[in-house]
Amino acid sequence: MENIEVIAFDADDTLWVNEPYFRETEEKFCKLLEDYMPAHTINQELFKTEIANLKFYGYGIKGFMLSMIETALAVSDKQVPLEAIERILTYGKELMQKPIEILDDIEMVLEALGKKYRLVMATKGDLLDQQRKLIKSGLEKHFHHIEIVSEKKEGEYKKLIRHLDIAPEAFLMIGNSLKSDIIPVLNIGAHGIHIPFHTTWEHERIDSKIEHPNFKQVARAKELLGIL
Repeated sequence: MENIEVIAFDADDTLWVNEPYFRETEEKFCKLLEDYMPAHTINQELFKTEIANLKFYGYGIKGFMLSMIETALAVSDKQVPLEAIERILTYGKELMQKPIEILDDIEMVLEALGKKYRLVMATKGDLLDQQRKLIKSGLEKHFHHIEIVSEKKEGEYKKLIRHLDIAPEAFLMIGNSLKSDIIPVLNIGAHGIHIPFHTTWEHERIDSKIEHPNFKQVARAKELLGIL
């Protein structure tokens, strides 16, 4: 990786905790509707609704709230009381106000790598929500550039690399999602380092094993310093 000039970090579950908060909210949502269906069935219906709605709402808490409301109406045959809808809205607002829990060693790693490389935060999701989390985290000062997109595919990474005015082989992406953070980057000739997180949204999971000369995996963020 001697040609690396820019290192991009994913945000959710790479810089700070995110997915466990969504899972907690899902559990409360399923319990709220348990008079209509078993919890695991409601969970499956919610996931299907979320995926169907990605093209309308994208990723983020607001889309999640709307998908919960749509699911509640569907599983109850539109009989769910208004109080339950109000409760779902409260769940979403509580999710927006969760504290920002920065993952272990992230600040130390950013401080060290920032002395040698240009650092970028490249994440997907709702613009306002991700901006809010970044500001609350206090990590903004470490990044040369912030990129928040609705989807992370090859096209978005190519645009980012052109904006940074570097060759693909000079770009390294670090993140917890093989599907969004690693595979698209490898496909365009850049580098990727995967840091697994203990909780992964079903939509981001892949079963295939990655074998690529530009790919590495580490167990925790501080191991990056031994590579870079």
